[in-house]
Amino acid sequence: MPVEFLSDGEAAAYGRFSGAPSQAELERFFYLDDADRTLIAERRGAHARLGFALQLTTARYVGRFLTGPLDVPDEVLTYLGEQLGIEDVSQINQYTERRNTPFEHQEVIRKAYELKEFSQAEVDFIVWAGARAWNTGDGKKTIFYDGVTWLRTNKVLLPSVTTLARLVARVRDEATDRLHDALRGVLSPRQRVILEMLLEVSEGRRASDLERWRKGPAAPSGRESGEGAGARRGSEWGWGPCRCRRRCRTGGWSTWRGTACRPRRPRCAATDTPASSPRCWPR
Repeated sequence: MPVEFLSDGEAAAYGRFSGAPSQAELERFFYLDDADRTLIAERRGAHARLGFALQLTTARYVGRFLTGPLDVPDEVLTYLGEQLGIEDVSQINQYTERRNTPFEHQEVIRKAYELKEFSQAEVDFIVWAGARAWNTGDGKKTIFYDGVTWLRTNKVLLPSVTTLARLVARVRDEATDRLHDALRGVLSPRQRVILEMLLEVSEGRRASDLERWRKGPAAPSGRESGEGAGARRGSEWGWGPCRCRRRCRTGGWSTWRGTACRPRRPRCAATDTPASSPRCWPR
């Protein structure tokens, strides 16, 4: 089942086989030592011994017992069969004929290897995840995968992907809210009002000031840079903006550039207005 911050593929690969294990993984997780063989030898029947070994090594590899104990790659069955001296690994199909057998074996494995259910470690996990979110500011996905490592290191069987993802998301959001409350507490009432005003969208605009600031300044073109520099110099000199247009006069009629008359040097419109108008920038 897809969750908020995991893709469908990531959620599907959680706590199960995503393909055949490599040779190195087979030797690391599926090798049966003396303690494993002692427990396996107590099972009667080749199918029971192979099934017990399969559930034991599956929990060691993926961190949990599978809903379908036989949903494993053929390479795993072959590797376990060779160690147990079972040539016909197809006998594993008899393992689930008695419904309670896989659950009884899971209980034996939990006690023998001191594995804990997630409900037994949930409080400790919440404390760890909360401290991780508060101290590092890591995102939900990072905390999720590091949480899987934490659970496996502490011999805790993994819960369902939905259970763990929702718990991580809740703890992360709580840490974020706590951080916001702490930051708000150091602000004065006036600062709070100013910050809240940044979220308001003024009439005629589509975004708030905060949203516009988040985009950062745009890189100006050469022409815009020159005009901006000129504007700054003009403001320093105390001159207002220039409203200039190109025109020429023939017989008292104004004719725009591109017509029959020859355009003259640009004239400032301020010369045609009363003397009280702003001064024009020099040419």
